[in-house]
Amino acid sequence: MEASLSFRRPSSSPSSFFSRSPNPLRSLPDLDAPKILSFPMSWSTKRCHISAEMTVKSALSPDSTTPVDLSVSPRVSSLKPSKTMAITDQATALVQAGVPVIRLAAGEPDFDTPAAIAEAGINAIREGYTRYTPNAGTLELRKAICHKLEVENGLSYTPDQILVSNGAKQSSLQAVVALCSPGDEVLIPAPYWVSYPEMARLADATPVILSTNISDNFLLNPEFLASKINEKSRLLILCSPSNPTGSVYPKKLLEEIADIVRKHPRLLVLSDEIYEHIIYPPAKHTSFASLPGMWERTLTVNGFSKAFAMTGWRLGYLACPKHFLTPCGKIQSQSTSGASSISQKAGVAALGLGYGGGEAVSVMVKAFQERRDFLLKSFKELEGVKISEPQGAFYLFIDFSSYYGSEVEGFGTIKDSESLCRFFLDKGQVALVPGDAFGDDNCVRISYAASLSTLQEAMKKIKEAIGLLRAPAAV
Repeated sequence: MEASLSFRRPSSSPSSFFSRSPNPLRSLPDLDAPKILSFPMSWSTKRCHISAEMTVKSALSPDSTTPVDLSVSPRVSSLKPSKTMAITDQATALVQAGVPVIRLAAGEPDFDTPAAIAEAGINAIREGYTRYTPNAGTLELRKAICHKLEVENGLSYTPDQILVSNGAKQSSLQAVVALCSPGDEVLIPAPYWVSYPEMARLADATPVILSTNISDNFLLNPEFLASKINEKSRLLILCSPSNPTGSVYPKKLLEEIADIVRKHPRLLVLSDEIYEHIIYPPAKHTSFASLPGMWERTLTVNGFSKAFAMTGWRLGYLACPKHFLTPCGKIQSQSTSGASSISQKAGVAALGLGYGGGEAVSVMVKAFQERRDFLLKSFKELEGVKISEPQGAFYLFIDFSSYYGSEVEGFGTIKDSESLCRFFLDKGQVALVPGDAFGDDNCVRISYAASLSTLQEAMKKIKEAIGLLRAPAAV
């Protein structure tokens, strides 16, 4: 078996951490394990994935000379690892190595889970509520979800039309796999959440990327959507408020999209509404399933991670007609089974906080809006950047493409969003996510799920780093 064993200690600066290779994941800090297998890596900036190439002539089992077949499923081999997770991991590695990196890559709130929710989880443990639950989730939680959807979203569901899962990501994946067949097409507006195309590929479907423009606030043009629908179109994925752009689809635009969807009996809609409560006035959230004729063909995904700061609790849910929910439940029953009993008790407490999460959520949203406003003002002071003002979530998706082509002494050329993010990490010690991971290489995603003081320090470092670049071209 041809492989290499390497022992490498990063220096105290991100510059030397990256200098050995253009790929930022190639070097790792010391781990507790005595050996680290390392192998050449290539970070594809155009296809948004990290691929490992390892030449293997043969592998022998410890007690045999018989070669072992090391091949893996072609379907899995086609998947691309999440670049957001890769950036987060490498930034964490730098911090563990002693480099003071400001991490603005992860998509999770920096707040603690509200006390009432945490206490409900603690009580569940103390009271012995630690056993398996029904595959679809506890009846208590599913009833609470039905009540929430009716009161807040104008949607009527029964508990047997709710499937509770280990996070909204699992809910989304199961829906895509359950609904799509080989050869089907999944329509995905770009910029998109990094996992949508890979979910389509895992279902043996083809992701069809629908481009949008920053001048339109990255919102899908209905006429363009109509031009891309054909007999293979099976699923349209909508995410509002959006990750990575923060854009919120107004009701009128959703109605225009619904008019188009209605003309195609085979086309279904996956509506990802995980950020619905993180929204800034005057924007308002509209559930796609609430529009005339859309309940029957919409699968609504939501969860607790973002609004309730419960990312580690791993709790999400799917709401849809039972004939679509049943196959999703089958997948879950043969993979993870039901979500954590403890998390489900916490979820009931979260939905009991009041409309939209009550005061606990409104305090967090107010802080997110203050941070957003600070970053908008700060980036507008920079030359050569294009900004779409986010109406929800906690991300900025900023166009830095005017800086592409810049030469930086000691670093090289800024060619694209990946090299720009590497530059910000190298020279500014700020971790951001390249826009090519989301289907738009002109942009960079910045998460403002960090304290205002942290964002102020990050902004200072970003401005100092940009000062090292040539004057941007006119835009």
